[in-house]
Amino acid sequence: MSSKADSVRFAPRGATSLTLQALDAQTALLPYALVAFLVSLPIFVWAGSFAPNAAWMTVSFALFAIACAATYAAVGWLRTPAAQDLVKRGRVHVVTGLVWAGCVAQIAAFADNAGPMREALLLMATAASVVCIFFTAPWLPSLLIVGAAAAAGPLIALFATPQSQSAASLAWGGVALAFALALILNRILRRQFAMAAEREELIADRAGKVEEASRLARSKSDLVATLSHEIRNGLTGVAHVLAAAAGRNGRAAPSRDQLSAALDAVSDLIGVLNTTLDSETAEAGRLAIDIRPIDAAGLVRDLVLLNRPHAAAKGLELDVFVAPELDGRVGAAMADPTRLRQILANLLGNAIKFTVRGRVEARLELTESGRLAIEIADTGPGLSPEELDRAFEAFLRVERTSAGVPGAGLGLSLSRQLARLMQGELKASSAPGVGSCFRLELPFDRDAAPQIDLIVQDATDDPAEGRKLRILMAEDDSLNAAMMRAVLEQLGHQVVHAQDGRRAVDLAKVCDFDLALIDGRMPGLDGPEATAAIRALEGPAAHLPIIAVIGGDADEAQACTEAGADAVLRKPVSVTAVARAVADATSAPRRLAAGRRVA
Repeated sequence: MSSKADSVRFAPRGATSLTLQALDAQTALLPYALVAFLVSLPIFVWAGSFAPNAAWMTVSFALFAIACAATYAAVGWLRTPAAQDLVKRGRVHVVTGLVWAGCVAQIAAFADNAGPMREALLLMATAASVVCIFFTAPWLPSLLIVGAAAAAGPLIALFATPQSQSAASLAWGGVALAFALALILNRILRRQFAMAAEREELIADRAGKVEEASRLARSKSDLVATLSHEIRNGLTGVAHVLAAAAGRNGRAAPSRDQLSAALDAVSDLIGVLNTTLDSETAEAGRLAIDIRPIDAAGLVRDLVLLNRPHAAAKGLELDVFVAPELDGRVGAAMADPTRLRQILANLLGNAIKFTVRGRVEARLELTESGRLAIEIADTGPGLSPEELDRAFEAFLRVERTSAGVPGAGLGLSLSRQLARLMQGELKASSAPGVGSCFRLELPFDRDAAPQIDLIVQDATDDPAEGRKLRILMAEDDSLNAAMMRAVLEQLGHQVVHAQDGRRAVDLAKVCDFDLALIDGRMPGLDGPEATAAIRALEGPAAHLPIIAVIGGDADEAQACTEAGADAVLRKPVSVTAVARAVADATSAPRRLAAGRRVA
């Protein structure tokens, strides 16, 4: 059979696999069936020579030749790719068998008028029907149809004459025994086919597990190598600055430039860790996506505005072009605003990072198919087709353009994964020495209205200008508690710290709080349990807005939201993420309208 047949055979699926194997077995028997009929031909000629009707015998020989030719053609057709259609293949087997059954019926009709050789020829026809029954045994439909048709002619002719009753009973017993044995053989073969199918499924499953294990091993190896390099370099610089700040080894206090460099290193480290975590979560298929109508043009303009100082510092032009049909507030892109912002921020950041001179431009337009296309084009070094493929591989970086530039090599890989999760597509075109263009296509609904998203930007707004809240924070790790307290106090809120979940529940019973931040993993009473315990309290405490602070695991986030958390905040936290989570959790109309979300 062809290679395509092999791929089908080694990927069995239930009843289809049993049918395929039965047809394979019957196909393997067809040449032997042809040989059996050819061997019996001289016997039929010898017996037929005693018959007075020579013309009818000549017709029988012609039909015999036609049946042989049909069987030979069927054997040839079954070796072609067209035989992969099991329905057509089954029909060919049945039709070929019915041709032989017709020959047996014709022999029976010929024998019925053969005079003294009548019973001998009818018993020979019965033997021919038994041969048909045997060779159709592997596939039950063929056995029931062809076997019954082949046995009908001789048995009807024998039972039609009273003088042939003894021969008829003998023929009937032989046919019944042949059918019984054929059914037993079919049952045994079906069991063997089922065992073979199960074996092939186990082999395919094992091969898939081995491949998955190899992929995970490669991913972990690349992850360790990348993170060890990025974290070692970043933490070394931060450690030097902190050592200077602590006055060790007689060093002077760090300068503003050194502190700025340390802050940049920490920001890069957080970006690498966040990207790595998102990539692993997306690879496992557990990354939550909240698709809704959004104003993509406004989002792109905001990102361009935020990146313009960085581009100006490098002497680059940074522009945005929005097609007129998108600037009239007609329709909306269907995407997750947080993940879309993550993709575009990565594409814009890469364009500015790798472009030395020239310009970077963001363009928005509608495609002919009605989808939204967002292009980020630059005049950077450009990539060859091989380098472009490498750029989209996880943990792989293009050495020619990435030397001295921090990063984990995950940005484009993650962006493509996020685009696919939003039913979109991320493509790229590039040429060395000319530049690159990354094109993101997303679904677009002309009848939808963009939703206003409460996302706090990293802008110059004073976070302390909003409402001052009294916040209950449950965190068992002292360092994380100190950092979270610093962020919340920077936002102007008052914080009461509980060392564990049980203490948080006790405080919620006796104190009035505006909000609770509960760590997802704590000894004793963990985050989901503490959240459920607060929801079970009596009075206003049961309706306390709760933010679950997690380490990024999707299962942990689901457990917290099912326990009653209003928002989920993922570590490591930033001022922007905390402000957004606080705004989401304390906005009751938003919670009812939009549901819970991950910040």
